[in-house]
Amino acid sequence: MSTATQTRTPAPSRARLRERIGFNEWMMSPGIILLGLLSIFPLIALITMSFSRVGLLGGISLEWAGLDNWVRALTDGDLWLSWGITIIYFVATVGIEMVLGVAIAVALSKLIRTRGPMLVLILLPMFVAPAIVGLLGRYLVDPTFGLYAWVLQAFGYTGDILGEPVSAFVAVTLMDVWEWTPLIVLIALAGLSGVNPSIVEAASLDGAGEWKMFWNIVLPSISSILLVALLIRSMDAVRYFDIITVTTNGGPANATKIVPLRLYEAGFRFFDFGYAAVVGLMMLVVTIVIARLFVRMLAGKKES
Repeated sequence: MSTATQTRTPAPSRARLRERIGFNEWMMSPGIILLGLLSIFPLIALITMSFSRVGLLGGISLEWAGLDNWVRALTDGDLWLSWGITIIYFVATVGIEMVLGVAIAVALSKLIRTRGPMLVLILLPMFVAPAIVGLLGRYLVDPTFGLYAWVLQAFGYTGDILGEPVSAFVAVTLMDVWEWTPLIVLIALAGLSGVNPSIVEAASLDGAGEWKMFWNIVLPSISSILLVALLIRSMDAVRYFDIITVTTNGGPANATKIVPLRLYEAGFRFFDFGYAAVVGLMMLVVTIVIARLFVRMLAGKKES
């Protein structure tokens, strides 16, 4: 009797495994395995370099350094300052983009005839390369011939926008907002198209105002898709590089030197690959934590 029981017990687990791994999962498995193999080897190399001194003379050589690179990174005040700037930059860009994107999407959803042309115009910045956005922004705020600098001079501001810490940080933040707000608009507009119009109409007949309908009906209906948009932009904002490199290169006085620029300088200016590997792993951990946080929030939304 016990033998029969022992032989039958694995059957339910196999059945559950077959239910979890369906046709779609089997079709995607080759690509997932290939992606995993392409990712695991660079990760192993990165971890190895973080505990080594990397030499480049006569070929790449690794010399065991223990925790020296990690101690340097964790006690580097300039790196922690860059982390603080990165967090402020992350909160400012993603926050402004989410608010503006949802507001523009709601305004577009109320248009009927001109929605298509307006959406095309709004989405144009998203298709411009970030390096080009940085070059365009640098010329527009140039104190000699820049259009935005000329407008600010008319209001009494005569300083160099990219030459002062606060104004430079605000400028690169707004450049990022200009480029990536259209992505939030597109995702939010897709979510708004799925809102049940009968519920909105019933609330309107009950006398609910525009703000109450948006806050109590529309926003909860699109909250899941907004979390997806927030996840996408958060993953990108943590490792942002292009616009700041083209415009300020981290200056003035390191006011815009976010962590990716520290990583680039350590690895490709000073060729300190061990230290750069530590910074890269720190960025990887932060990105994973942010992703897990939003995925849990999204899973909680689906369960509720």
